[in-house]
Amino acid sequence: MQETDIRPAVTGVPGVGRVLVVIPTYNEADNVSTIVTRVRRAAPQVEVLVADDNSPDGTGGIAEDLARADGRIHVLHRQGKQGLGAAYLAGFAWARRRGFDAVVEMDADGSHAPEDLPALLAAAADADVVIGSRWTRGARVVNWPLRRLLLSRCGNLYARLALGMPVADATGGYRVYRSRVLDMLDLDSVCSQGYSFQVELSRLAHRAGARIVEVPITFAERERGDSKMSPLIVAEALWRITGWAVQDRRSAVRRGWRAATAGQARWP
Repeated sequence: MQETDIRPAVTGVPGVGRVLVVIPTYNEADNVSTIVTRVRRAAPQVEVLVADDNSPDGTGGIAEDLARADGRIHVLHRQGKQGLGAAYLAGFAWARRRGFDAVVEMDADGSHAPEDLPALLAAAADADVVIGSRWTRGARVVNWPLRRLLLSRCGNLYARLALGMPVADATGGYRVYRSRVLDMLDLDSVCSQGYSFQVELSRLAHRAGARIVEVPITFAERERGDSKMSPLIVAEALWRITGWAVQDRRSAVRRGWRAATAGQARWP
């Protein structure tokens, strides 16, 4: 008997509805089977979409084998390596076309523990966006070098101050989005990747008035495979955050000028 056969047949997450976990992959043959199996064990109510960017190491084929064994696992084959942000946007679109009520972002490398997923889904019953946070009380970060810790801490502090968002982990990639919020966002305008993709969606959701909640998680550095982090991803995040901050300041100044002008026009 297949392992997937022993899980109960359930239709949705109480208070949330149908949930799709989107897991982007590129050369994750060593990890994809383990992470998908853990997700199905931790949250048997959810479905999983592996969004594979035509991995040359055979990740897509492994995902197909998983899908054949479990009807709640699906595979989206993409033409090539197009980046994390593009993979998630494709996953969001796939979920919305099929009527899912919420979408989860999760890394394939094991850094996001599927065992934390039930807590994120429970929080989603009363929130629009749930962030699995590395930097809230009760969270743990395991096996990260000091350089990565400082980079993440400082980057999130900069994003929070520059953009005025009450979010401790704006770059965190373990999230739940209610579909009603995704419907409110102009996702066609999103073009950033990596850290900046997560920050951009945080900014859009905050500006749309979404209720954002952070839930502490245990974050662990990957044990197998190569990290996709690069200096270019960090540089893109800093550049885009600065650009958004300047744009927001200019918009605020224009709104203030219009309000002042309108007040003068009404003066008797």
